[in-house]
Amino acid sequence: MRRTKPLIAIVDDDESVCRAMKRLVRSLGMNAETFASGQDFVDLIEAMPSFCADCVILDVQMPGLNGLEVQGWLSRRGNPLPVIFITAHDEVGARERAMAAGAVAFLRKPFGDELLIETLDAALKRGTGEEQGK
Repeated sequence: MRRTKPLIAIVDDDESVCRAMKRLVRSLGMNAETFASGQDFVDLIEAMPSFCADCVILDVQMPGLNGLEVQGWLSRRGNPLPVIFITAHDEVGARERAMAAGAVAFLRKPFGDELLIETLDAALKRGTGEEQGK
């Protein structure tokens, strides 16, 4: 059965960031699931292969599996999930690695709601292949 609302996975070790983004995503009429670490996100997918987000918002720097490692894991699984990276620390080379691996965007915290909304829209279009028809 197909969902009518997109599901956005939010992976960030900062609980306040997760809460704020979840609130914003839900205000846009989408569903959101939050994860406190990259490992929590990976563990859920491994335990429940039917879990299928339409987009994932990944913090770059987290304890354990960082965002770039999660992106690599998704890629190795053949999962075409659109990825939006967020970071408070724009470390050298991280942006380039993320974008080269297919990320939709790389946003530096703090960012405005409008930028995240536009980026989510682009990610969801990429996930459905809608942008390819333009």
